Amino acid sequence: MYAPTFAAPQSVDEAVRMLGADGAKPLSGGTDLIVQLKSGRNRPAAVVDLKKIPGLVGVEETSDGFVIGAATAGAQLGEHAGLVAAYPGIVEGAELIGSTQVQGRASLAGNLCNASPAADSIPCLAAAGAIAVVVGPNGEREMKVSEVPAGPGRTNLAKGEFIKCFKLKKPTANSSDAYLRFIPRTEMDIAVVGAGVNITRDGSSGPIKSATVWLGAVAPTIVEVDASCIVGTSLDDAALAKLDAAAQSVCNPIDDKRGTVEYRTKVAGVLARRAATIAFKRAGER
Repeated sequence: MYAPTFAAPQSVDEAVRMLGADGAKPLSGGTDLIVQLKSGRNRPAAVVDLKKIPGLVGVEETSDGFVIGAATAGAQLGEHAGLVAAYPGIVEGAELIGSTQVQGRASLAGNLCNASPAADSIPCLAAAGAIAVVVGPNGEREMKVSEVPAGPGRTNLAKGEFIKCFKLKKPTANSSDAYLRFIPRTEMDIAVVGAGVNITRDGSSGPIKSATVWLGAVAPTIVEVDASCIVGTSLDDAALAKLDAAAQSVCNPIDDKRGTVEYRTKVAGVLARRAATIAFKRAGER
């Protein structure tokens, strides 16, 4: 009978040592891993729970921005007023993961390292330029969140490495973000398409100064849209049409029961437009 060993290390060094063993798997929130264990899809020799390590749970607001512990549950993000005000789109994505009960466990690191192209929390993290602080046998290093996924179910983390925390810079004046997804049901489903947008305006009523747009569920990993077409505009119909076309041009989706290639591609353009419109309005309200 399959029965993995379980450990809950109390320090980063202890966790690195445990995860260096063959067949060891980190547990951050566990909402994906436990399901995979029960279904037989994943059979690690050992499960290493990271939540007991100091600093891996919680949100810290600093003078420069925010540090989010890798095992912090999505529900905790929504309870942090400073983070909600600074990055409403990131919180929106995290709060769309599963049910209320799941959000009490599911973490940003788990959502990222499960490496689903449809992960809801990742497009807005990427749009914000979030950094993942990775620790492992060779010490500590930093990676852009967008660089962590390598493909469905695969990451670019080396053996023994895991994410310790995420760093977000404090948003500049007149900056904000938004996340939208489309699902077949009203809730608790996997995104057909997800769109995360971060926009900075030139003053509260000015045009767009800079913009980043990332899409989920339309390629093997999240993909960036060339948002230069909306910089310098106030998101008039012509600018939105160009963004729609730019979003569709980077799509490389699959056909499945949630949607065809053509449908996902079309929806990507629509969601990019809508999320950009929300982020643009929020940025003007700062």
